[in-house]
Amino acid sequence: MSVATLAALPGVSTASGVAAAAEHAQLTGRVLPVLPELRRLLPSAGLRRGSTIAVRGSTSLLLALLAEATATGSWAAAVGMPDLGLVAAAELGVEVSRLALVPRPGAEFAAVTGALLDGVDVVAVAARGAAPQEARRLSARARHRGAVLLSLGPWPGAEVELNCVAGRWAGLEGGHGYLRERRVRVQGAGRGAATRPRWADLLLPGSAGAPAAAPEPVLELAREVG
Repeated sequence: MSVATLAALPGVSTASGVAAAAEHAQLTGRVLPVLPELRRLLPSAGLRRGSTIAVRGSTSLLLALLAEATATGSWAAAVGMPDLGLVAAAELGVEVSRLALVPRPGAEFAAVTGALLDGVDVVAVAARGAAPQEARRLSARARHRGAVLLSLGPWPGAEVELNCVAGRWAGLEGGHGYLRERRVRVQGAGRGAATRPRWADLLLPGSAGAPAAAPEPVLELAREVG
């Protein structure tokens, strides 16, 4: 199925307007950039074209992976995520004018995702939308077309899996105030070049909204020195 036929599929009206432009926005490089804070989590220090990456435990982390690529000209799509917020995406650095949304593809999940992989640089999907055999076929299509498939949740055969460990919020001093930032630990592992475990402590979101590297805990450092 070609990208040009996307508009004929149920639930793809939000994506059809960017499909044609996406065909002309393919980058020549094999790795799409990510924010500096996320590079150490990925064996290629970015989103390698043709790869499948599973993100567990954090929609914010998935959006953060889209930020640098969309900001530098790549197109992205999100399939099967009706609760995805554009405001939150923008705060995390995503260029929302290059993000197509297909919130409820229904029974056409595999067809819509496959069509998007034909012409969009990065396609983010809800893992629950695909049966195991469909998931493997979509990963194969991503490899063939040179797209990046990002899964929110576990995905059969993913080369890299990023697991966001529950963190803690800061900002409510003395029982009042505003939640400013959330410290989390992200652990990365996978197959091939991603076999060696990787991790990063992040502020997701940081105080300014965008992700940031988390500072070393002062108390833990003092304890180690002592």
